[in-house]
Amino acid sequence: MPEVKPLAPPENVPFDVNRKLEELPVELRLRAKDRLRVGRLRHRKGLLAKIMLLVALIGPGVLVMVADNDAGGVITYAQTGSIFGIGFFIPLMVLMIPTAYFVQEMTVRLAAVTRRGHAEMIWRRYGSFWGAFSLADLLIANSLTMVTEFIGISFGMSVFGVSHIVAVAVGILFVLTVTLTLRYHRWERASLIIALFNLVFIPLVLFAHPNWSTVASAFATWHVDGGITQLFLYVLLANLGTTIAPWMLFFQQSSEVDRGTVPEDIGAGRRDTLIGACVMSAVAISIMIFFGTLVFNGAQVTSATSTAPYNIAAILSTVSHKVGLLPTKLFALGLIDAGLISAIALTASTSWAVGEAFEWPKSINLPFWEGRKFYVPGMVSLMIAAAIVLVPNVPLGFLNITVQVVASIFMPAALLFLLLLANDKEIMGKYANKGWENAGTILIMVVLISMSALYGITLLFPGAL
Repeated sequence: MPEVKPLAPPENVPFDVNRKLEELPVELRLRAKDRLRVGRLRHRKGLLAKIMLLVALIGPGVLVMVADNDAGGVITYAQTGSIFGIGFFIPLMVLMIPTAYFVQEMTVRLAAVTRRGHAEMIWRRYGSFWGAFSLADLLIANSLTMVTEFIGISFGMSVFGVSHIVAVAVGILFVLTVTLTLRYHRWERASLIIALFNLVFIPLVLFAHPNWSTVASAFATWHVDGGITQLFLYVLLANLGTTIAPWMLFFQQSSEVDRGTVPEDIGAGRRDTLIGACVMSAVAISIMIFFGTLVFNGAQVTSATSTAPYNIAAILSTVSHKVGLLPTKLFALGLIDAGLISAIALTASTSWAVGEAFEWPKSINLPFWEGRKFYVPGMVSLMIAAAIVLVPNVPLGFLNITVQVVASIFMPAALLFLLLLANDKEIMGKYANKGWENAGTILIMVVLISMSALYGITLLFPGAL
């Protein structure tokens, strides 16, 4: 029997990109289309094309940093300015720009090179024990942080006369609508639009008419009103925890993977992250100056032992008395927005991490029913947090700032895994950490551990400082 030769492919038949895309699974198809959109912009010439490319490449870096100025963070900044003024914490927030950028930049490189999320990399490289440890670390921190988002949403809406139950229900509905109905590209764009409203805090500072020479002198003196006390360490840990937190590592790396980041995008990812870090710091500084100018009373620093007298309701009452209702309402709107954008990010972070750990579907490009295992963990976390906020007599003010402290205590463990992965030359190759990058990360870990240890000492031995 004569040998049957395979038919040669017809010549001059054009490659049908659309047909090939339709053959891919839905999450890969949508991701490929996003990449093609960026690729076409890269090859177009002209100023408009460059602007469109810049906008297209903005995403996870800005989103993670703005979402980091969550409702809990905004309240913490307000309490910080009210208790300690601007002498120490304004310069600290400037230092947090390179700190946050330094940490998050490693997630950009990891995502671009490995095409894997943070949780998935830990499970694959270090086994199920350490994978489960890091996942538990994240889920506890995420669940607690999610509670603070609903604290902010419900309090912000109460300024406009909305009941807590209605506010929480609106928050849940909004987050689920964005998460379940939009695929990644539109989800990211919608989230960035929502995040833009976080900028309302920057012009808010003008209502306080601060003494800008006093603000400038803070950088020269950098002193702590009242000295190093238990309260100061508590608030310092809270500010560190709201600036760099475990969920940010998992969120940005998974988000970069879901959008299809590749090594040639690392430069754009770095710019995206730096822009986000600058916005984050500008918002934090504006809030601290606003409340530090209107509420801070230096005489109370040495006598205060807790943040209880500085709950957000009392602070805003002082603000309203001094500058009227308009700034209060603008702050409330910003607080609602901060809670919503962060709840969206935390929901995604939880879903990505669980999906990666258990090898479930793990993409926002998936329709709900097809990716239901992916969406359910984030939804459950959302519901539990909302339920906690509605429990009568829960000390929400204390819980809010304590959550930020817990995040700073959890962060060194998360940074250790990040450092190990970023130094793994087998997977990172030429993109592995340099010596100075390792030194910087270790310094951040040492500072966090030292501050946590000092705070622990003050709890056990109140007269130690």
